[in-house]
Amino acid sequence: MDSVVFPDVRLREMRTGIRFTVSPGDRLRLAAIISAPSSPQKHVWRARIVLLSADGTGTSAIMSATGKPATCVWRWQERFMVAGVVGLLHEKTRPPGIRKTAADKTAEVIRLTQAPPPPDATHWTLRAMAKAVGLAASTVQGIWQAHGLAPHRWRQFKLSNDKAFAEKLHDVVGLYVSPPAHAVVLSIDEQSQIQALDRTEPGLPLKTRPAPQDRVCP
Repeated sequence: MDSVVFPDVRLREMRTGIRFTVSPGDRLRLAAIISAPSSPQKHVWRARIVLLSADGTGTSAIMSATGKPATCVWRWQERFMVAGVVGLLHEKTRPPGIRKTAADKTAEVIRLTQAPPPPDATHWTLRAMAKAVGLAASTVQGIWQAHGLAPHRWRQFKLSNDKAFAEKLHDVVGLYVSPPAHAVVLSIDEQSQIQALDRTEPGLPLKTRPAPQDRVCP
């Protein structure tokens, strides 16, 4: 015979609406849990709460006997009412706190991050990427951090459109790698960044530096 539950009845100091009797079979199972040396302690005090409650022991006395607060006593009284002895041996299933991002979404974020940005942007931003893949900006930020991606720090190298660039590069690098005996190598900065902008962004106004002025010492 299963244990019997009587709702909406107040029993001594127990919560209003909780009263139950434990069947002989359940009593044997609960007593076995308490006496078994291998039983986890949390199962032992849960079983004691149920047996003490069935014997009419008040909440204060149960708290004193088990060392548990009133909210804990009430929780396991209600759990036994709903799920019986089995409910005392298993934790209540909880939804995961953070939902994991699907693997295909993560791969898509990585692929797009390494691809050219939108036409109207110089690099991918959190909002632009989140809108493109349908994820939260915080999720995109977590993926970037996990994979060491920083689009705002992306660097590019502009190659010259000189037809003889490869030959010139070979000659210049060769001087540094294997210079001739007693050779002196001089490097002159030709403001390559301005040349690159002049080639790729001809519409941008280029700032010129003012000519140095001669100073006459008194």
